[in-house]
Amino acid sequence: MVYLVNPANPNYETTEMQAVARSFGVELHVLKASAERDFDAVFEKLAQLRAGGLVIGASAFFLARQEQLAAFAVRHAVPAIFANREFAVAGGLMSYGGSFTDAYRLAGVYTARVLKGEKPSELPVQRATNVELYINLKSAKTLGLTVPAALQARADEMIE
Repeated sequence: MVYLVNPANPNYETTEMQAVARSFGVELHVLKASAERDFDAVFEKLAQLRAGGLVIGASAFFLARQEQLAAFAVRHAVPAIFANREFAVAGGLMSYGGSFTDAYRLAGVYTARVLKGEKPSELPVQRATNVELYINLKSAKTLGLTVPAALQARADEMIE
């Protein structure tokens, strides 16, 4: 398994992912990309590693290039997952992540509280709790994968 991170992202962290992979007995390789020119090398390395899949880490850089990353994953026949629906729509196998709608709603609630006079430093930290799963069935079929019925039932949307 490969975990793609952007080393230019100040929040990038691999320790937790490595620990989770170890707990499942999975060897996790961390590859880095911080420019579009890095994508070819990343996918070449994926092929060399014969990786069973690609997890794309959270990064604004990757978010802005999710269609390009999905196209690379399709071209190289790599099962890949990213954090939002557009990746799966573009041909990536799956997306799993917090709801942008929920995050924007929370931002609106915080903005309203500040405008009503509350001090931002006194507001509690909150995270979006609604997580969405999207699965691209066409990509699964192309990759020769069968999506279990239980997983399909949990998905927010099956993209065909």
